[in-house]
Amino acid sequence: NNITDQYMFGPAFLVNPVTEQLYSMGTNVPAEKTRKVYLPKAASWFDFWTGKILIGGQTINASAPIEIMPLYIKAGSIVPMGPFLQYATEKPADPIELRIYPGADAKFELYEDENDNYNYEKGKYAIIPFAWNDKEKIVTIGERTGYFDGMLKERSFNIVIVNPSSGTGLELSKNYKSIHYSGNIIKIVME
Repeated sequence: NNITDQYMFGPAFLVNPVTEQLYSMGTNVPAEKTRKVYLPKAASWFDFWTGKILIGGQTINASAPIEIMPLYIKAGSIVPMGPFLQYATEKPADPIELRIYPGADAKFELYEDENDNYNYEKGKYAIIPFAWNDKEKIVTIGERTGYFDGMLKERSFNIVIVNPSSGTGLELSKNYKSIHYSGNIIKIVME
């Protein structure tokens, strides 16, 4: 593919920036814009905004109005979404929405620290591992490792399997399975 202005952000996000606004000829009315997006062949891809799944290995014309950047998530990804915060140290993000993008197995580690100092360099942080078994439709939240002052010892995770009616866009989902977590391993069967 010859598209040079799209890139992967981490292992899950395929980012396709919109860098200019087009206007209808002779007016100041924004025109509908599309942009070419290449979806790599190694996976299927979810449109972040609609939850629609697309097959990899193709170039598509994605809707790209200036206010919505075309954004695709690789099938077999786990993406945490937290409540909107004004600044990093406002409060611990809880609950966290875990968006599961099905179609392949997935792993993810949630890293947490104090947010306002360099104590992580002294080992003051915690990690919670997550895994998705696509065939069995099981989410495993593993045993937490590490500790830091102010850490939430108990948390809530709202698990969402992404599809066109759930887990799309920036708004947190209304359809989820809520899990209480206290640091020990939990297996959750999703339907």
